[in-house]
Amino acid sequence: MNPESLFSLSDHLERLSKDGDPLEVLDATVDFEYFRGWLVEGLGYSDGSKGGR
Repeated sequence: MNPESLFSLSDHLERLSKDGDPLEVLDATVDFEYFRGWLVEGLGYSDGSKGGR
């Protein structure tokens, strides 16, 4: 991947996809939305009213 090329990242991702990107296979296999409720509950997101992180 040539960092000086404007399109190097898109070319790299296209090549990776053509060769069988394992993350694309995983995304097609696993329904990650199934875990959203547990993750939101476990991570303890707040409404942000108290500020901070």
